Amino acid sequence: MSKPPILTTTFGHPVADNQNSLSAGPRGPLLLQDFHLIEKLAHFNRERIPERVVHAKGAGAYGTFRVTADVTRWTSAAFLNGVGKQTETFLRVSTVGGEKGSADAERDPRGFALKFYTEEGNYDLVGNNTPVFFLRDPLKFPDFIHTQKRNPATNCKDPVAMWDFFSLSPETLHQVTILFSDRGTPRSYRHMDGFGSHTYSWINAAGERFWVKYHFKTRQGIQNFTAAQATAMAGIDPDHATRDLFASIEDGLHPAWTVFVQLMPEADAETYHLDPFDLTKVWPHADYPRIEIGELVLNRNPENYFAEVEQAAFSPASVVPGIGFSPDKMLQGRLFAYADAHRYRIGGNYGALPVNRPHAAPVHSYQRDGAMRFDGNSGGAPNYEPNSFGGPAQAPRYAEPALQLRGDADHYDHRIGNDDYGQAGQLFRLIGTQAQERLMDNIAGSLRNAPIAIQRRQLAHFFAADPFYGAGVARRLGLDEVEEPVAAE
Repeated sequence: MSKPPILTTTFGHPVADNQNSLSAGPRGPLLLQDFHLIEKLAHFNRERIPERVVHAKGAGAYGTFRVTADVTRWTSAAFLNGVGKQTETFLRVSTVGGEKGSADAERDPRGFALKFYTEEGNYDLVGNNTPVFFLRDPLKFPDFIHTQKRNPATNCKDPVAMWDFFSLSPETLHQVTILFSDRGTPRSYRHMDGFGSHTYSWINAAGERFWVKYHFKTRQGIQNFTAAQATAMAGIDPDHATRDLFASIEDGLHPAWTVFVQLMPEADAETYHLDPFDLTKVWPHADYPRIEIGELVLNRNPENYFAEVEQAAFSPASVVPGIGFSPDKMLQGRLFAYADAHRYRIGGNYGALPVNRPHAAPVHSYQRDGAMRFDGNSGGAPNYEPNSFGGPAQAPRYAEPALQLRGDADHYDHRIGNDDYGQAGQLFRLIGTQAQERLMDNIAGSLRNAPIAIQRRQLAHFFAADPFYGAGVARRLGLDEVEEPVAAE
């Protein structure tokens, strides 16, 4: 057995005694000059960073994305420019509403955030295990998340607030139907699909834009818990999905997903029968079929959870040439909010952390200084631009074609002309009788905790989606009269 290294302080000083504090005699007070004691206690006090407001509980792993189809007619992104081309990735999967110590089995959407370490910089694809979300406008996001957290008086989870918000926000119904179905409690992170959820842009070498949606279909097969199984698992092993992902990779059972896209020519958005940028809607596959483009395989576990999973940071604003944005309002809000959350949690230089920095592309920027600058800070090179000393310069050839936006600045009511019930009703009818029964059982089990007035208001939305949907939930609640569907003013 080799001789162990000498224990040191953070600054490399050898530690003579790591078992006893320095004191003035056996019963004397401790001495402030015990710099090793002070360093250990001070660092211990600072070991935690603020947890994510959403997606606090999660797991992560490295992998490889491999291109399986020629997509160069739609995008000029370098990491997609050849069949067989491979790119290193890092995937973080998570629950959404719970705290860092919550159970993996809770009924919740699952985050699905994927970082591609491409030769043109990092590309972050931030989505969920659902193709839609509760909202179409980011202005409502803080309010919605507050309803998923703890009551300000009791500090307990609050189904009254949740259903009050849902019942006043009809656009939530599609995602609510998914959440309370079997898909709301995946058996593991490996046994669920992933989605980019938002609408993004692909831009080809000719400057033509295509709207794109991403689908990651699990090769392990979809598996879900029933409500009873999820509750039991939360008590048996609250970390079951985190443990399962790590163990499967450790055992060589590398999780994999087949990657598809839906593509819409830019001009189609003007005349399509639904808003293709509405995050509460899916694009019917009959209109825009899925096209297979690649595969994602997870093959390497992190060596340190804190450094590589807790500090992993994703933002949809991190794109590469050939990929861009869309008028999706939730996406536009998240372009600011995600990066801002990371600057708050782990500092302005979070992008230089090993898990976040580009692995296959150089970085040449004028972002300098700030807390925890742990590289050379670009030495004595100019920290301004333009300059006369050969510093990094802009490259106009990478400019994204302008988005064709219409209208004047105003607070538009996004409910006007929107059908918040059609796709929720289609989904209800699609899942089959037994799944419908479980869905309605799950909803009633939660909704019965809300006041009768809120129950009736929410029931109106179920009836508007499908009469059998509304009647089934009402029967379980012992109610027969409902209000007309209403929305917040």
